Amino acid sequence: MWLKFCLAGLVIAFCTLLGYFAAGKYRARRNFFTQWSDFNENYLAELKYRRAPLPEFLKECKLTGEFGKAAQKALGGKEELSASFLTEEEKKDALVYFAQLGRGDSRSQLGFFEGKRAPLLVKKEGAEKDAKERGELYLKLGLLAGLAFVILIV
Repeated sequence: MWLKFCLAGLVIAFCTLLGYFAAGKYRARRNFFTQWSDFNENYLAELKYRRAPLPEFLKECKLTGEFGKAAQKALGGKEELSASFLTEEEKKDALVYFAQLGRGDSRSQLGFFEGKRAPLLVKKEGAEKDAKERGELYLKLGLLAGLAFVILIV
C-alpha cells in the first residue's frame, strides 16, 4: 500500500518536473528581455550623466545569463546568436543593438537607445506575461499528466 503511494507521488513529481522544464523557454525569454531592458536603461543613464568608456561600463554591468552570452558574442564580432527562445527578427535586433554600442557621438547614441526603450519595454512585458501564463500552464499540465498516469496505473 505504501509502495503504491510512494510510486504515485514519484510519478506526479516527475511529471510536474517535466512541466517545469518545458516552461524553461519562457522563463529564459523573460530573463533575457528583463536584462536587456535594464541594460538599456543603465546605458541611457550612462550616456546622459557619467559617460564612462564602453569597456569600463561593460565591466560594471556584470552581464549574466543568456543576455550576457548574447552580448559577449555580439560585442566579440560574431554575426549569429544561439538563443533558441528568440525569433530570427529578435536576434537581428539584438545584433544591431549591440553593434551600435559605443558607435558615434553621445547625441546620436542617445537618440538610438531612447528609441529602443519603448519596444524593449513591450517585449519585456510580453515575455513576463507569457512566462507567468505558460509557466503555470505547463506546471498544471505536468501535474495533471502525472495524476492521469497514476489513475491509469492504479
